[in-house]
Amino acid sequence: MAGLLIVGVVVTVILLYLADRAIKARAQARRLRELNERLDAAVARVDARQAERRAAARASDALTNVMPAIKRPPLSLPGLAPHGQPNHGQPSHGPARAKPACDRPARRGARTGDHPARPSERSGA
Repeated sequence: MAGLLIVGVVVTVILLYLADRAIKARAQARRLRELNERLDAAVARVDARQAERRAAARASDALTNVMPAIKRPPLSLPGLAPHGQPNHGQPSHGPARAKPACDRPARRGARTGDHPARPSERSGA
């Protein structure tokens, strides 16, 4: 009788373990299925964006083929006469610069060269 009780407990433990594994396997399969669905949706969104970009590129190429002047340089540039000759007498870079508001000159950068830095090294000092 004790042997049957021990066998029953062992069989119950094994059945509980197998049931736990089956529940975990089903949950894993459900998670993988949901992940696969999300991945498929993301791939579909990326494909749609790529198709839009390709359509825009084709439309741009078609427009350039219809209007080849888009590829040419402009007929006139600032500072040049309409046929490419220099435009003498007119400013080429917009309006003339205004004079500074103050009377003192602008700051100068650091000077370089071979000259003594200390008054004692200068000639005639």
